Amino acid sequence: MKQLIAAGLRDSNKAKEDFYQANKDEICRLAAAIIDVLRNGNKILIFGNGGSAADAQHMAAEFVNRFLIERPPLAALALTTDSSILTSIGNDFSFDDIFVKQIAALAKEGDLAMGISTSGNSANVIKAIERAAEMGLKTAALTGGSGGRLAAMAHFSLNVPTTFTPHIQETHLWVEHLLCQLVDEEMFGERS
Repeated sequence: MKQLIAAGLRDSNKAKEDFYQANKDEICRLAAAIIDVLRNGNKILIFGNGGSAADAQHMAAEFVNRFLIERPPLAALALTTDSSILTSIGNDFSFDDIFVKQIAALAKEGDLAMGISTSGNSANVIKAIERAAEMGLKTAALTGGSGGRLAAMAHFSLNVPTTFTPHIQETHLWVEHLLCQLVDEEMFGERS
């Protein structure tokens, strides 16, 4: 067990370090874009499936409530939370449409759509990012492995260069928290 624990920690840390080395400039670019969106009175729409859905909800909560600084709420919405919308679209149309229909209904030019997909190939995330770009939104993708189709189509792309899903998800959570901190401190000052 101790060997498994040590190996898991080592590999998780390596995934984050590799991600950081490959994405440090893009992290700054995405943080600046989020700040610009929020300062202009627009919102962040975040979505993904499974663990990525949980990440979307977590990140939206950090923006709307607070992260580390007591500050006014920031406009963010997880498109993964309304079970009636998700199941009606999935039943009446297709699971591939659960995010694109919400983008069409809730987003406006100047917003930022953030799709999270460990493979980068989730059809419903790709479809929503395509529609968001057509509507004039900034788009961001958090992916893993090769980045899939999603990484190539977003304005901002953060890819974790491993195929091991747990380490991709751990790194996504790390960068989501980091983005929240960068936004907070740039907009409201460093935490005391």
